[in-house]
Amino acid sequence: MRDETKCLHSGYTPKNSEPRVLPIVQSTTYVYDSTEEVASVFDEPTKSLIYSRFANPTVMAVEEKIAELEGGVGAMCTTSGQAATLLSILNICNAGDSFISLTEIYGGTVNLFSYTLKKLGIECIYVDKNASEEEINKAFKENTKAVFGETIANPALSVLDFEKFSKIAHNNGVPLIVDNTFATPVLCKPFEHGADIVIHSTTKYMDGHAVQVGGVIVDSGNFDWTNGKFPELVEPDESYHGISYVESYGKAAYIVKARMQLMRDFGCYPAAHSAFLLNLGLETLAIRMKQYCENATAVAKYFEKSDKIESVTYPGLENDENYELAKKYLKGASGVISLNIKGGRENAIKFMDALKLASNEVHVADIRTCVLHPASETHRQLTDEQLIAAGIEGGMVRFSVGLENIDDIIEDIEQALNAI
Repeated sequence: MRDETKCLHSGYTPKNSEPRVLPIVQSTTYVYDSTEEVASVFDEPTKSLIYSRFANPTVMAVEEKIAELEGGVGAMCTTSGQAATLLSILNICNAGDSFISLTEIYGGTVNLFSYTLKKLGIECIYVDKNASEEEINKAFKENTKAVFGETIANPALSVLDFEKFSKIAHNNGVPLIVDNTFATPVLCKPFEHGADIVIHSTTKYMDGHAVQVGGVIVDSGNFDWTNGKFPELVEPDESYHGISYVESYGKAAYIVKARMQLMRDFGCYPAAHSAFLLNLGLETLAIRMKQYCENATAVAKYFEKSDKIESVTYPGLENDENYELAKKYLKGASGVISLNIKGGRENAIKFMDALKLASNEVHVADIRTCVLHPASETHRQLTDEQLIAAGIEGGMVRFSVGLENIDDIIEDIEQALNAI
């Protein structure tokens, strides 16, 4: 099936007389005929459902759909994108370990990596996306377990050079973990370009309607966990009857371990109703992403012509520094634009406050147009140095183009610019 068809049909296939629409299984638990059967599921949790902190039929259908869209062997939904990011690292990093991340990533992720994980004894080593392979290789330590980046960075909108960073990661014996939130599998399939693990904040384009917060981790099944760096995936797990994930689950070892160990202990699994709402968004994802890209390209070109705009960053523009990478890896540059308004922070805020159609809100990748001032909102916890490293200036506005009529969007922008 192609993506448009997968969005509608993957994950759930009704049998004779069953509901056409994915049912909401609103239950925390599942009944068995005997104690022996329950015990057997505790011995082998992937055998059947036992408790909705691990798995739920509605959520599982959505996980299967996302795994098929990404081309992975399995997926696990979480209660937020932050939870997905956290578990993706904790699944292979212990206290005393380190991992490498590009500097141009979401501000909340920077906070998680720089402070919270540091408290847990896990070091994040930041590298510049433009650094040479030799320079990045020097950042690796004996205890480095992964490389992390974003397909389209939020809000810098730089495009990940998959070939470069997958090569560096694999030459150092570690997986490449990629946040594919802004691109979605409709615009980019990271596994086809060397990524090993993909995560999403499903709150964004996948949901698309700003109705529920969620995340997901997808396992490609391609990474060799037996190279000596990841004993927890190979050696017996004492917390689960001495099971070896690689030996028992092969290519799905990573995602099964994440569910059996981390979801068991952290319990950040979404409710069935949340997954139902996410599925409604997924059903229109393929067609929505095409329109987002079309609208955003028109808006980016309009911003380029304005004498009140200092710079426009959108990988879909031919003069953008990321244009060639976007052509190489993406089928579209999504609907998010970063722009710097002349006059800095003061004029950026004037512009945003004057918008009437576009909403000033702490969100992005919505069905409706919305704007945000990263330096004073989502990234306000960063130092000036970290803001610069993340590609954020005082006059930067993150403009998320929605699906309204393009003429209405541009007319709203025009009257707001006139307010400066």
